[in-house]
Amino acid sequence: MKAAACVWAGQEGLLGGDMLLFLFFSGFGPFGEHTVNASWIAVQELEKLGLGDSVDLHVYEIPVEYKTVQRLIPALWEKHSPQLVVHVGVSGMATTVTLEKCGHNKGYKGLDNCRFCPGSQCCVEDGPESIDSIIDMDAVCKRVTTLGLDVSVTISQDAGRYLKPPPGGKG
Repeated sequence: MKAAACVWAGQEGLLGGDMLLFLFFSGFGPFGEHTVNASWIAVQELEKLGLGDSVDLHVYEIPVEYKTVQRLIPALWEKHSPQLVVHVGVSGMATTVTLEKCGHNKGYKGLDNCRFCPGSQCCVEDGPESIDSIIDMDAVCKRVTTLGLDVSVTISQDAGRYLKPPPGGKG
């Protein structure tokens, strides 16, 4: 975990320089039958390991609640003005670390932990259809591979919409 995270943080020369980097990583809280979310456990481990003296690392557990996310994420950006934010998710189907090139704003039909789903099916009202990362994920993937780390990394063009519709198909 530390080696892969260091690639992100510049410890292995991706960002370089002696500047202090301000980063925040988030893992998600429990949802559905998952009483503990592995993404939050991973982020806590990263905090324990640290990323070196040149990285001011902050970690947050993000509740699986649309309204909380709409309020909390912008507040964290406002508070910290980070150089990099990494939202760590979990997938029961993934066999590698998957780097997402984009995230969706529209098409959410699943209920959150508060049994809520926005009527517009959008995370951010009047927001774009999707948000593309400005990070060159292909370069990150290649860098991790060339470092010879014991980690498999792949690229995804579609982050999906993790909250699934409840039985009957209506959110």
